[in-house]
Amino acid sequence: MDYIQSVMGFDYGTKNIGVAIGQIITRTARPLKALKAKCGIPSWDAIEVLLKEWKPDLVVVGLPLDLYGGELDVITPRVRKFANRLKGRFYITVELHDERFTTTEARSLLFAHRNYRALKKGEIDCQSAVIIVTSWFEKQCYK
Repeated sequence: MDYIQSVMGFDYGTKNIGVAIGQIITRTARPLKALKAKCGIPSWDAIEVLLKEWKPDLVVVGLPLDLYGGELDVITPRVRKFANRLKGRFYITVELHDERFTTTEARSLLFAHRNYRALKKGEIDCQSAVIIVTSWFEKQCYK
């Protein structure tokens, strides 16, 4: 993990994909933007722009799992496919990371800080991506 300076996180969804950027020194992340997807297909050009601008050393994609850690029938395979395509298209290192409860946590955080007006779908997706990155950082402390 010594060579990793920045991590880009993705919260994949079939309509929106939240994106965040984090840095290893402070182990913090911030939202970048929510990208639109059509039936789960993102704008690969928009992703390429973000990757070129931020040049992350690692990409972390949230992996949706059920309460017991099992894979979900429909969305988990789609997320794996998205992660594989990121790796194949852009020749970057991609890791999957458990994203259980990130949307619930994101809604709660946004509501606590800015009330119901902050509960817009794009903002929730970006905040979920922030949580994915920061929880990935926390997991690295225990390795």
